[in-house]
Amino acid sequence: MAITRRELIQGATVGGAGLVVGGVVGKVALGDDSGGGGGASGLSGQAQKVADERGLSPDDVTRAVKTFVPPGRPDMDTHMLFCSGGHSGQVLVMGVPSMKIMKVIGVFTPEPWQGYGYGSDADVLITGGTTPAGGGISKARNTLTWGDTHHPALSETGGEYDGRFLYINDRANGRIGMVDLRDFKTKQVLDVPNLDSSHGGCFVTQNSEYVHISTMTPTLTDRSRATDALTKFPDIMRGYSTFLAINQETGQMELDRSFQVELPPYTQDLADSGKLVSDGWVFINSYNSEMAVGGNNEGGQPLEVGASQNDFDMMHIINWKKAEEVVKAGKTTTINGVRVIKLETAVSEGILFLAPEPKSPHGVDVAPNGEYLTVSGKLDPHVTIYSFTKVKAAIEAKDFERNDQYGVPILKFDSIVAGRVEVGLGPLHTQYDAEGHGYTSLFLDSAVAKWSLGEPYFKGDAAFQLVDKLKVNYNIGHLVTMEGDTVKPDGKYLVSLNKWSIDRFPAIGTLHPQNFQLVDLTGEKMDVLSDTPIGVGEPHYVQGMKADRIKAWNVYPPGTNPMTMKPDPEAVEAGQERSERNGNTVEVWMSVKRSQFKPDIIRANKGDKVVLHITNIEKTPDATHGFAIPRYNVNISLDPGEVANVEFAADAEGSYAMYCTEFCSALHLEMQGWMLVSA
Repeated sequence: MAITRRELIQGATVGGAGLVVGGVVGKVALGDDSGGGGGASGLSGQAQKVADERGLSPDDVTRAVKTFVPPGRPDMDTHMLFCSGGHSGQVLVMGVPSMKIMKVIGVFTPEPWQGYGYGSDADVLITGGTTPAGGGISKARNTLTWGDTHHPALSETGGEYDGRFLYINDRANGRIGMVDLRDFKTKQVLDVPNLDSSHGGCFVTQNSEYVHISTMTPTLTDRSRATDALTKFPDIMRGYSTFLAINQETGQMELDRSFQVELPPYTQDLADSGKLVSDGWVFINSYNSEMAVGGNNEGGQPLEVGASQNDFDMMHIINWKKAEEVVKAGKTTTINGVRVIKLETAVSEGILFLAPEPKSPHGVDVAPNGEYLTVSGKLDPHVTIYSFTKVKAAIEAKDFERNDQYGVPILKFDSIVAGRVEVGLGPLHTQYDAEGHGYTSLFLDSAVAKWSLGEPYFKGDAAFQLVDKLKVNYNIGHLVTMEGDTVKPDGKYLVSLNKWSIDRFPAIGTLHPQNFQLVDLTGEKMDVLSDTPIGVGEPHYVQGMKADRIKAWNVYPPGTNPMTMKPDPEAVEAGQERSERNGNTVEVWMSVKRSQFKPDIIRANKGDKVVLHITNIEKTPDATHGFAIPRYNVNISLDPGEVANVEFAADAEGSYAMYCTEFCSALHLEMQGWMLVSA
């Protein structure tokens, strides 16, 4: 469906009016079709009696059966969700269709059950997880103990999830974490140079060559000019698109092989990687191309007003494979420890282009075949679908409408759009299935829209059409289809991430949980199967992967340090336990097993440095032990075969009863010891 630029502007105007009319956030009048009473449910005997007693309709029973995972049948959770934990700073792992939380992975915030951030060698990830070239940030940044996780990204091979690594950004502080899926533990937290914040993702390229993370709010190019930051905003602020090279063996991000592309000081937002035909390119939404700075307390406009003046914002189109060549040719400037392709070089080398997109967009999502790029503008009731083939042809033909004030070419809108679909109010994000459908979240409508792509999926009048629309509860943000970010979506389920829950759960005070709703995609119409309260944060984005892609270890090989996933030289075997003093240092090699520490007495003098090398010598899966010292803020969790190294100062005299924090055996309470600190 061809569309002119004028028609798009008119559509955006309609969307803006809809935003005003529909902008009362909260419960939407939905019409409850859940029914009541057992009725002709097709059940018999005890099952029918239970359904009748609970007032369940036949549809209720069907939904329950579709999501039920019987005890002892973990194989029936066919998919796993990896969810950002929002301002919990963590990652949540959930089963599908059970929608049960299986694990909370500590990333940017201390997590006591796992002993993450309470004395072990993993503490460096939280308290010292910054690069030496952290862009001039004060020492206080090195002691951050919180983050705002937003966009998880699973590693890929050939555009399919490979179950090896997970990356997650810290929207608040411009950091990125890496989780090793062999043991579901964080192994790296990188403070990305020149980024103060990052909302638009991270995502991996098609073969996990890079994990990408970009600025949200622009960064001062010279931090000493803070007083000029807003008055000279266009001149001294810039954005940065960062390509962090991935070590294929460890999953670690290697800064010395990484690079950045400098961007105009627009507010970069949601991003996605090209795949198949668009492999080698990335696409980043932006808003506030007006470069408004707010100032409503100083006589200026609120930022939201200033940032919504233009009819269009700008999608950034970056050729990262060409950028690689420019980096190899040495055409970069090193800024805070990372190679940067300056803005003028990115333009002259044909790396960076812009495309008009509906204003205030909050989603650019690449279809499985890599040909279509779906953009949703929050003030436009349509989704706009760009053709990568047309984008590439327009670049080659220099089919530009103009350059922006930084010299970046802007492609002609009419030359690159494949079609548009009117989906409803407040469109945000899009996921896909394998049959050529897009699924777009509608924040203001509290709904999910299902629509069709163009060729080769659908042709003629069947292309770019609204197919179905499902009400959800309420104010949906992101959504996910299973493997819907890959070249081979798996379909069957969709999960709606709703920001409001209101009347969906029992009253538990003024802070309400988020609401994940599981949606069945197998029928002619979408159907909500279940509600799941998420009471540990505000998840923003999720990726869903087939469970059988994960090859997690059951136990560590004996003596493994999780930080390296290799044997620790300080590991101890049974019979090798000992305690040694060297000057003012007390060093202990300790084993733990059911139900004892050995040695179980540590003697130190006030002021001594205490170094513990603790090995869980168990080989039985799930035989986890804990090690805690009261008053010293030491709390370690040790899985079977794991080694943890702990250092602290014995700065308070007294007797301290060490104990195992993990209920591990019938004699768990007897698993104790003493640390005695003499004056």
